[in-house]
Amino acid sequence: MYFWYKLFTYLFYPVAPIYLYIRGKRGKEDLARYTEKLSKINIPREDGFLIWFHMASVGEAMSILPMIEHCILEKKIDKILLTSITLSSSKILKKKYAKNSKVIHQFLPLDIPVFTNKFLKHWKPNLSIFVDSEIWPNIIFQIKDRGNPLLLLNARITEKSFKRWNLVNNFAKKIFKKFDLCIVSNKESEDFLNILGAKNIKNYGNLKYSQIKSKSDYKLDDDLLDKFKDRKIWCAASTHPTEEIQCAEAHIKLKKYYKNILTIIIPRHINRVDKINLEISNLNLNVVTYSNISQFASDTDILIIDSYGESLKFYNISKYIFLGKSLVKKFFRDGGQNPIEPARFGCKIFHGPHVSNFSEIYKYLKTLNATKEVENSDELSLSLVEEFEKNYTKNHENITKIHNYGQNIFNNVIMELKKYI
Repeated sequence: MYFWYKLFTYLFYPVAPIYLYIRGKRGKEDLARYTEKLSKINIPREDGFLIWFHMASVGEAMSILPMIEHCILEKKIDKILLTSITLSSSKILKKKYAKNSKVIHQFLPLDIPVFTNKFLKHWKPNLSIFVDSEIWPNIIFQIKDRGNPLLLLNARITEKSFKRWNLVNNFAKKIFKKFDLCIVSNKESEDFLNILGAKNIKNYGNLKYSQIKSKSDYKLDDDLLDKFKDRKIWCAASTHPTEEIQCAEAHIKLKKYYKNILTIIIPRHINRVDKINLEISNLNLNVVTYSNISQFASDTDILIIDSYGESLKFYNISKYIFLGKSLVKKFFRDGGQNPIEPARFGCKIFHGPHVSNFSEIYKYLKTLNATKEVENSDELSLSLVEEFEKNYTKNHENITKIHNYGQNIFNNVIMELKKYI
């Protein structure tokens, strides 16, 4: 199987630049940086111990921020290389670490031997760490051929991905046995990785429970807070197509009870903002985007957040959060978005029935009475009315419990990592 995979990547090699350029013209790649995926590297590799973290997208990037912060303070580590694939993750990481000389962000090269070999030859990572479920066979085999340790951090193998890997079980075993250590995020992933041939598996819990800053570090500016002071606020985050309309419909129902209601929508993909804006405006609602916040007024119904990395600021001021990718039926097998972040802010979380991707986390949060399932905009609006009527403060007991739970997971993972540094 590996022969055919490798052959396919070699055949794709001549068209890779054209493929990435076309994606860039369509707004799916960074036109100024897409050549990094072809291993065009302009940053020198300085002497010293270099630790490399690879994550695919925003969720994975956010989950290891505490780990990155710890590595920044670790004197034995001279450089931290972060690689990702998506535009959104690159923007968040670049924004956060642009002024930190110890941290470098690059796009991961395409998993074509020519590119991956050039990438590894340049960076020579002393420790390579893949996050979540990022598995790229060519670069994994090349890392181990160089004799360097390779870790899988916060590993998550869903039933859907397990079934795919199990179809090529022998190939999967060759890949997963290359990892010197797999720190899994849940029991299901631990069981699946055992079957897929991984060795040295540790289960301390989901690293996404850990955090690095208090809520005060996610404060909106005073002028904006002043605009919100007389409004009843709820937030819909990580929404997918059709969910924004359902949230807007819930807003219309809520407006019958509260004239000062404000709905904040944070779409999962901000390239959809113009379309979302048009759809909601057609419902005769006043819509303002975050980038045009100066247009915000007392009669604004919907505020759409059209920049990445802002969600925590709005969790901080909201008591009630709806999390998307949970009301769309096509996601019944891999639905849901990570509810840990709003739960960490003491928010009550509403979600649809499709949350299989984070079922174990939702199960834990349900024991804290931090979540509620809704089927449609009617149930969402009625549930929000019930919560607004209670008018209680955020659940500080849950905040403490989740913080302590996450800190314990973080400490255990750090203990494991120190064995390789």
